[in-house]
Amino acid sequence: MSGGFVEPGVASIGGMHDDLTSSLVSAWGSWGPTMTRNARRVAFISDRTGVPEVFVQDVVVDGELPTPTRIVLEETTDPVVAVSWSADSAWLALALATDGGVRQQVWVVRPDGTDAHRIAGSRDQHAELGPWSRSGHRVVVSLPSAEPEQPARSYLVDPDSGDRDDLAVGELIHILDVSVEERLVILRDGRRGEEFVVVVDRLTDEDHPLLTSPHAGSAEVALIRPAPEGDESPLVAYVSTEAGLPRRQLVSMPIGPHGWRGTSQVLAGRDDAELEALDADDAGRVLLLVWNVAGRSELELFDTAHGTRSVVDGLPGSVVTNPVLSRDGRSVLLAVEGPERPRELWRLDTTSHTWSRVTTGPSLPEVDLVVPTLETFVARDGLAITGWLYRVPGSASPGPALLHLHGGPESQERPTFSAQHQALVAAGIAVFAPNIRGSSGFGRDFVHADDLEKRWDALADVVDAAGFLADSGVADPARIAVTGRSYGGYATLASLAFTPEVFAAGVDVCGMSDFATFYRDTEPWIAAAAATKYGHPVDDEALLETLSPMSCIDDVTAPLLVVHGELDTNVPIGEAHQAVDALRARGAEVEYLELAGEGHEYRRLDSRLALVEAMVAFLRRTLDA
Repeated sequence: MSGGFVEPGVASIGGMHDDLTSSLVSAWGSWGPTMTRNARRVAFISDRTGVPEVFVQDVVVDGELPTPTRIVLEETTDPVVAVSWSADSAWLALALATDGGVRQQVWVVRPDGTDAHRIAGSRDQHAELGPWSRSGHRVVVSLPSAEPEQPARSYLVDPDSGDRDDLAVGELIHILDVSVEERLVILRDGRRGEEFVVVVDRLTDEDHPLLTSPHAGSAEVALIRPAPEGDESPLVAYVSTEAGLPRRQLVSMPIGPHGWRGTSQVLAGRDDAELEALDADDAGRVLLLVWNVAGRSELELFDTAHGTRSVVDGLPGSVVTNPVLSRDGRSVLLAVEGPERPRELWRLDTTSHTWSRVTTGPSLPEVDLVVPTLETFVARDGLAITGWLYRVPGSASPGPALLHLHGGPESQERPTFSAQHQALVAAGIAVFAPNIRGSSGFGRDFVHADDLEKRWDALADVVDAAGFLADSGVADPARIAVTGRSYGGYATLASLAFTPEVFAAGVDVCGMSDFATFYRDTEPWIAAAAATKYGHPVDDEALLETLSPMSCIDDVTAPLLVVHGELDTNVPIGEAHQAVDALRARGAEVEYLELAGEGHEYRRLDSRLALVEAMVAFLRRTLDA
């Protein structure tokens, strides 16, 4: 059977909306909270209208929850991907996905929805929203170059006038924080896996490494705050980093003007967890620590004056995202989710350690959703690999199963709310979502265990995960499919091409099919950052060719569904077209779904529904579920 290209946004194997699938995909969430200075109002992102938009409401601790006010930008309908409130509470800064794609624009708007205007970015220029200055209302914007081998530039922008002051220049810079007086800037630069962090003194125009030996290296979060009373330095940088360490931990570095630095020290670390999020009050007295423990979140509060940590119990969900500590340190707002509930906003009182709900949630179908179990298997070289297993309720014998591979690869499968996983389990298909080597959350060595030629080991993990499903009695070995998006889509195509005897079907969602064409067509700043992870397009040309699924596309025998966004410039749509064309040319069984108006992330409800419905229908048929 030979499939064909279909109209954008129309599945070739769909049908009438399945009520359960539709209800699951339509279950909206709320995330990305940002507070006013007094912590009495919150702005956040929600897709309750079918596309991510900004909403504003009061924070009510006791009593009925208020109805949030939707912020409407009259001149654009692009999805919102980030929002932050200025220090003086006069402005909201928004990052919008241009046409739903990877490029972003930065807008500002008053909290009442007036005076909205764009301050950076366009359809041809990506702009990254950075932090606000901690006094007044200037916001950081970074502009990566649209030309190869040209530097990125960061600015402090006044939302009233649009005036820009130069902040920093670098290859792939990301601004992490700016001191109160706007003199010192912490930034991260460099390619994936080889990032470094520096402190820039804007007055003297000098930069110095933030982390000294043995902690030279990268950081995901770094904050500048006043040092505890009695310290030798006026300021301290609190950093979440794995540099020189086996896992991300909390490191402090005393800093000052003219390149002065004290001695760094590890303030908090865990052998079983990574520090995934960090925030601080204005005075630097209280730090919020969020730990990633094999995928689940745990919270602690750190007293910098005494160096003590207190555990916060009662977290109303499995996974925390976007935690924000109030400027006075008295409250925390964060998004919480789990397998049975999508993201919702909650408030933590840091004194009493009590929780209160901030936003309402959606109605969910009246069915028992599956809570996954954390499973471990041993790869062929002895490395322990974990994953989340969604079993089909009541199933006593091996049946159809699906391996789901996350993107990144420096991402992590976690026990979050997944409409896709739940819909597949309801259709009688077990889902196993492993964190193969290269995933984050398990330490520095693990995340680099798939770099360059070690990618073959990561692809072997996929085969070993299928073996685990068969050996554990979950899956019929002849009825195991594989799927993934972005890098997971690449791994799906690679698994079908390099080990065609293992999988009965595959679903490739926006995956790379050939590294040469990916490097040629992707955004310049994405290509520049990726070379250290995948390989250099010139220096490692031979390796990249052998790792590309297109090199063995004629060996693909399993039925395949390919899904791609029309406007994707991260993994350009040509990656899908060339794979589908090659398969169709020899009469292979391939279906294709192109999502109109979508980029690399599928943020609109109709697109997400089309994807899940197409996947469920395809796998039901090909796995005889």
